[in-house]
Amino acid sequence: MNVSIISDSACDLSLDYLHKMNVECLPLGVTIGDKEYEDGKTITPEKVYSLMKEGEAPKTSQVSPEAFRQTFTNFVEKDQPFLYFALSSELSGTYHTAKMIEQEIKEDHPDAKFEVIDTKAASLGYGLIVMRAAELAQEGKSYDELKEAGKYYAEHMEHIFTVDDLEYLYRGGRVSKTAAFVGSLLRIKPLLHVEDGKLIPLEKIRGSKKVLKRMVDMMKERGLVLDQQRIAISHGDDIETAQKLADMIKEECGTEDIHIEMIGAVIGAHAGPGTIALFFLNDEPK
Repeated sequence: MNVSIISDSACDLSLDYLHKMNVECLPLGVTIGDKEYEDGKTITPEKVYSLMKEGEAPKTSQVSPEAFRQTFTNFVEKDQPFLYFALSSELSGTYHTAKMIEQEIKEDHPDAKFEVIDTKAASLGYGLIVMRAAELAQEGKSYDELKEAGKYYAEHMEHIFTVDDLEYLYRGGRVSKTAAFVGSLLRIKPLLHVEDGKLIPLEKIRGSKKVLKRMVDMMKERGLVLDQQRIAISHGDDIETAQKLADMIKEECGTEDIHIEMIGAVIGAHAGPGTIALFFLNDEPK
């Protein structure tokens, strides 16, 4: 391959897929009690969701500067061009840390060909960007072509998601205690999306059946040529609901290429079990 692709574990792509596509993946950290884990390596999402249901409140941490320094340097010393697509800078300090290390390494290696790119995305919204970049890398596309495609997908990626329990978003400072309490009482399902990398509430819907229909309708309003693009669904340990949403999309939009994965430990620690998220492009795929 002309260019290597690096991601971090918040892309929520399986380790098997990442390995198959030759994507180097750096794990973010998860702390539960006094124990620290590496997302996807030393703790599974299922374990995190199980502990959250028991009342644990996991904390997350970004990729360490040393992990970035070591990984980036390994590629640079081999004269291997690469692109690191990072979790949204609005949701984690990971991008800023990577950017700092990029500048540091380029001072010592001014001819090094690599860049850190803020996807402004998370979970499989971020994952779809990495998938496309990895495919193009395997096709032997140039560094500039890969960078342009990755930035295009990042710019046009839509996220629509709902959570099962507002309590988890409250713990992460995303909603007020009152909103979480009232929402739980009334069984209100919030719909949220990501705008310029930030979580933004969209609507409140009463009842879980209506929320899936609204997600599909919203995708039809915002998406373009949905039958010709790959879309993704990630879930917080609720494959049945994810599959139900996928079936609705196939029926209503004619989309055949639907990628489903469980939300990883780091994103799941904030969104909680039962989260359902939908990702697609608001412009034509390239």
